[in-house]
Amino acid sequence: MAASTQRVFFALWPDEPARAMIAGLAREVALESGGRPIGLNHIHLTLAFVGEQPAIRVDSLRRVAGVVRARAFMLSLDEIGGFRRAGIAWLGSSTSQPELTALHNDLASALRSRGFPVEERPYAPHLTLARRSTTVIDRRLSQPIRWRVSSFTLMASELAPNGPAYRTIAEWPLIAA
Repeated sequence: MAASTQRVFFALWPDEPARAMIAGLAREVALESGGRPIGLNHIHLTLAFVGEQPAIRVDSLRRVAGVVRARAFMLSLDEIGGFRRAGIAWLGSSTSQPELTALHNDLASALRSRGFPVEERPYAPHLTLARRSTTVIDRRLSQPIRWRVSSFTLMASELAPNGPAYRTIAEWPLIAA
C-alpha cells in the first residue's frame, strides 16, 4: 500500500460485554468450522467498505459521514452462518434490523453523492467470527447477543502478514433515542 492511499471502511464496534460474548462465540465457532477465530480487537460490523482511497479524500469521507443523521438503536444478532467460498463464519440477525438498514442506507447515499464506491449488492450485515473455515455452520443462538449502537466509526485497515491492523480515523455519535 502506498503511503498516499489508505484502505478504509465504516464500522460499528460492540461494547465490552458484547465483545467478550462474541469473542467466546468466535472461539467455539472456529473449532466447529475448522477456522481461525477473529481477534478480540477486530470484532466489528462493517457498515460500508470504501477500499483504497487517496489520503487526500479521507477528509471528504469525514465530511460525508458528518451529514448522516441516524438514531441510536439496539442491535440484536442471533444467527450463525458462513460464506463457503470465502471461508468465513459469521454472526448476523435472523430478522430485519430497520435502524441498522436505515443507517447503512443513509451512509451509502451520502457516499454515492460524493462519488465514493458503494457495494451494489444488497446490504447483508454480519460480523466475522472466524476465517479459513472449512465447514459452514448454520444455526441460531438461543439468546441473541445485543448491544446499544450509539456511534459509528471510519477505520483505516493496514494489511500485514499476521492479519490486518485497524486504526480509528474518526467517530460520529448517533442521535440519542
